[in-house]
Amino acid sequence: MEVASERSKPQVKEYMTRDVATVAPETTVGQVATRIAESDKHSGFPVCERRRVEGFVSARDLLLADDDDPIFKVMTTDLLVAHPDMKVTDAARVILRSGIQKLPVVDDAGNLVGIISNADVIRSQIERATPEKVGKLMRTLEEIHNVSLEQERRTVPLSELTPTQGRVYADELEGRRYELERGLAEPLVVIDNDGTLLLADGHHRVLAADRLEIDEMDAYVIVVDETIDLGMARTAAKEDLEQIDDIDVVDYARHPLVQTTKRLQSGD
Repeated sequence: MEVASERSKPQVKEYMTRDVATVAPETTVGQVATRIAESDKHSGFPVCERRRVEGFVSARDLLLADDDDPIFKVMTTDLLVAHPDMKVTDAARVILRSGIQKLPVVDDAGNLVGIISNADVIRSQIERATPEKVGKLMRTLEEIHNVSLEQERRTVPLSELTPTQGRVYADELEGRRYELERGLAEPLVVIDNDGTLLLADGHHRVLAADRLEIDEMDAYVIVVDETIDLGMARTAAKEDLEQIDDIDVVDYARHPLVQTTKRLQSGD
């Protein structure tokens, strides 16, 4: 078993799925084939004895095996795994070069702690709310308003958030719902303006979470001790945005980029 690890950010542990479906070595080929056939998201499973990864079994491994054969007879044991502290870019390199779709993630003792897929790698490269980006926003606010602010990470109730964006797009909403259902959502970015929680980034995630009946989410919070006059707060007031139910969901066809493209194509 080969382990690649390098401690740097962004790391695998930030993007891996922690709730991993596994099979035991003594599970039969027939049982695993049934699980794969009945699943819309699994084409294979890590094979674990307790928490320790012993191998990986894919649909291809089952093709020539008898239904009664135990999985340990057909599973791949010479497998690549990732470490939680491994750089996502290194995991991406392994995934691309090996042609596999998923890497089991194991700790120093060889115990399974998650799994990272090619989709997770792609997600790590887009719309990433990093502490550095939040820090840049905080410094900008400090310069504009001549105040000293703090940043913290905490869970925020969705019912207490004031949106600062009046619309979200249906296609993006589905994408964020997909991420939430798989535990992949990025933290929100929130400004705590002396007790008023302004949602600075993450409107699609929040609305998707609300539809999934999720009550609270992880967030990077910029803390303002004394109320300051924020432009996004004025925008929220102007558009009568008081709670997440006030956000409109619009069809993809009404997305400004799509409308512009259609206008250019038609020559209008």
